[in-house]
Amino acid sequence: MSRRAGVSLAIAALAGVALAWLAPDSYQQDAGHHFLAARWAWRYPQTLVGVWNRPLFTLLYSAPALFGYPAAKLFTLALALVTADQTRRLARDLGVARAWLAVALLFLQPAYFLIIADTMTEPLFALVFVVALRLDAAGRREWSALVASLLVTVRPEGFFLGLLWAFWMIGDRGAGARVGAPAPAGRRAIRTLLLATGGAAWWVAALALTGDPLFIRHNWPGNWGLDATYGVGPVWIYVARLPEIAGLLLLVPFLAGLGRSLRERRYPALTAPVLVLFVVHTVLRVTGWFGSAGYARYFVCVSPAIALLTLVGWNDFGARLLVARPTWRVRLGRLVLAASAVVCVLYADMAGFYGRDARAIADMTHWFDDHPRPVARFIWSQAYMDVLFDRDPSDHPQMYADHARNMEILRAFPPGTLVFWDADIGRAWYQLTADDIQRAGYVRLLARSYRLDGWLHEGRLFPWSIRSQQLFLFYKP
Repeated sequence: MSRRAGVSLAIAALAGVALAWLAPDSYQQDAGHHFLAARWAWRYPQTLVGVWNRPLFTLLYSAPALFGYPAAKLFTLALALVTADQTRRLARDLGVARAWLAVALLFLQPAYFLIIADTMTEPLFALVFVVALRLDAAGRREWSALVASLLVTVRPEGFFLGLLWAFWMIGDRGAGARVGAPAPAGRRAIRTLLLATGGAAWWVAALALTGDPLFIRHNWPGNWGLDATYGVGPVWIYVARLPEIAGLLLLVPFLAGLGRSLRERRYPALTAPVLVLFVVHTVLRVTGWFGSAGYARYFVCVSPAIALLTLVGWNDFGARLLVARPTWRVRLGRLVLAASAVVCVLYADMAGFYGRDARAIADMTHWFDDHPRPVARFIWSQAYMDVLFDRDPSDHPQMYADHARNMEILRAFPPGTLVFWDADIGRAWYQLTADDIQRAGYVRLLARSYRLDGWLHEGRLFPWSIRSQQLFLFYKP
């Protein structure tokens, strides 16, 4: 490893540790729910084969999660650092110059930087993806297929990239740069069948743990249908989000690298996965199918390919500057990298819940620690509430976007039930307000209002970035 690559990894590690400390929760609820599933997986083994949580993610995180949320977040950081090094090695395998720069170009993608110390599933997917690409680039096609088959056990995008891998194998061109003589048809068929290995292992594990041969079908999330649960978006949704995906200042070299790779047909391993996900997620968002919500973080799945396409464009611009303005090349490059780092920090600090609600939830939790009551059951509106109380998630009932049904659930819970609620998620997801909970027979213990600014206090310049939140503690006598 070069010194510059090592320094880049060290800086990224420090940034990730800072994010884990300053933002103890996540910018979205998914991360907390993934953590809770992993932490309690050994008590509820069926969680290890769940469809929404995904088996490989839950299995790998079930060990660090036992040591708490910070440990699980730092485990993600470790995966991100390994991914960066593998991306650097892939650049070298493919003959892309300045391979060491791939490390920085990966972490300077805002959507990637945002979740390098989180418990989302995308960083693990990115690691499995880049390892599969490296194996294929080395000509180890069978091993590449076996690793790629695990993608479906991490995120749904694995199904679509699995189809891409099958197309590569049937054509016997592979994903990498090394293309040899075509393999016999029988061998190509066997290679393609290897892509079903991960899904088959998942089915076998689900059958062994649950006894239900149709567990995956029965466990399918209710909002993964064709009813546009989260609405629909315009066809240009991900074009608009490209600055979040590739980077505001790095968008130009990314598009340049993508365009050059397509024109010259040089790096199908990089261009094809990015374009496949772009098309698939655009269709899903336009139709609203399968719970698509239009998040930029979906493209973290192929972030190593995005980083290397950006590097291809970066090298192209660098070569032109070397001829036209040789003294500008290094200075301009450093300026772009430094400005991109600032953009990533601001993006993370201003992103939704990131680090903000967690401070308010911790404040309310400290109050309850100082004024304890016996808790028989625990109901909460945000996952981080349960993370801090460290209660069995099964305490929390299955609730719905149905006010009348949720009121019945609340009334049915026994005395000693503690309800930790917020005015945002609680109302938006479950159609319940603080007044509703009181009408269901609960006594209000505490209510506090918060105005939550980022750690850098961006609210002084951008008042709209300040998050207003109300939290409540209720108790059923």
